[in-house]
Amino acid sequence: MQFLRYIAFPVSLIYGMVVHLRNWCYDVGLFSSKSFKTPTVCVGNLSVGGTGKTPMVEYLIGLLRENYKIAVLSRGYKRKTKGYVLADANATVAQLGDEPYQIFSKFDDLSLAVDADRQNGIATLEQNVTPDVILLDDAFQHRKVIPTFNILLTTYDTLFVNDTFLPTGTLRDAKNQKKRAHVIVVTKCPMDLGKEEQTKVKEQLDVTVPVLFASLSYAPLLISKNKEMELSSLQGKHFTLVTGIANPKPLVGHLTSKGLDFEHLNYSDHHSFSAGELEKLKTYPLVLTTEKDYVRLKDKLENLYFIGVKHHFLGDGAIMLKEFLHNGITNHSQSWN
Repeated sequence: MQFLRYIAFPVSLIYGMVVHLRNWCYDVGLFSSKSFKTPTVCVGNLSVGGTGKTPMVEYLIGLLRENYKIAVLSRGYKRKTKGYVLADANATVAQLGDEPYQIFSKFDDLSLAVDADRQNGIATLEQNVTPDVILLDDAFQHRKVIPTFNILLTTYDTLFVNDTFLPTGTLRDAKNQKKRAHVIVVTKCPMDLGKEEQTKVKEQLDVTVPVLFASLSYAPLLISKNKEMELSSLQGKHFTLVTGIANPKPLVGHLTSKGLDFEHLNYSDHHSFSAGELEKLKTYPLVLTTEKDYVRLKDKLENLYFIGVKHHFLGDGAIMLKEFLHNGITNHSQSWN
């Protein structure tokens, strides 16, 4: 593995040069960016997944939906459709992509669209839906749009400041782009992360914007198509964990901490399961998976359950984030009036 990283290092250098050149072109105005009348909140990262973007978008929906009419715009990674698609009651995973479909299926009063062209997606939502706020899922690196509020995520065990460019590392954008963030959220922290350790992380990040800390909180209930069971009911039973996400370590750690007996089938992020793989999974008495994988597998397996996950902010982080968002949205709206 170390040898492969060594021979890939020149590729990382070239990739990094291209990224820096692209950002410079936006910074000096050679490439144009556009802001919109509707306040936009961007959730993103500098790496290639695994920071908890989808649970964060869901968290923001829950935080804002009481006071604002919310729309979500995503690229719709690995969907089978092209262009702008607005989700409706007949929407499928193939039309939207797994993560947008997961979000849409949980919030029945939500407008959700997918479009790789973020400018077109926002303009179309403004014209046809007229939301109060648009949440931009995984759009930090898409600089054709200037968001009202940028939330940059990084994981506690792999801070972006300690990472390197693809393919030797997981960075897809330059570390100095942290300057565009309005708040940074360090995700997947230990629940007992103390103030001293938080201060050390802030010093490593070396930013002037607020830094908040959040842990992953896993649901005690496992859910299938038509029934639920307590996670604790798996004590003394052997089951199979199937994951197709960027970083399954926190989930594996959570299940292990409960003393559960399981085998882990670990696939790549957004994995498309083959017919042979599905036939194999059907032979297992019980398959546990993530909610993101569940939306792609639920119509293909009967022995399938998922475990939900959400962000839990440490200290007064939740209150601070709500205040930051409200102020950002209010100031943006006032500036356009």
